[in-house]
Amino acid sequence: MGILVYELAHARAGDKGNTSSIAVIAYDDAGWQVLRQQLTAARVEQAFAHLGAGAVRRYEVASLKALNFVIPNVLAGGVTRSLRLDPHGKSLSALMLGIELPGGAAQS
Repeated sequence: MGILVYELAHARAGDKGNTSSIAVIAYDDAGWQVLRQQLTAARVEQAFAHLGAGAVRRYEVASLKALNFVIPNVLAGGVTRSLRLDPHGKSLSALMLGIELPGGAAQS
C-alpha cells in the first residue's frame, strides 16, 4: 500500500480562467523528499484526467518545501462559464491530497 499526499502535505488552490493552480506544501523535510520524487506532473495529470485536465506543469519552490501544479482546462470553462458547484476549483485541493504515491508508511 502506498502513502496519500495528505499524510505528507497540505494544499492550496487558485484559479485563472479555465486553469487551476494547486500548491502542495510539505509538513517536513522527509515529506518534501517523497513529494519531490513521487508527485510528478504525469501522476497529477492522471488523477485529474476525468475532469478534462490538459498537460500539467509542475514547479518546485524548494525554499517553501512546495510544489505548484498548473492544471489547464480543469475548471469546465472557468468561473463565468462553469455550471459546477465549485467553479473556482477550491475543492480540487482535496483531489490532489487524495493521490496515492508508491511507497511505505507515512513519515512521522
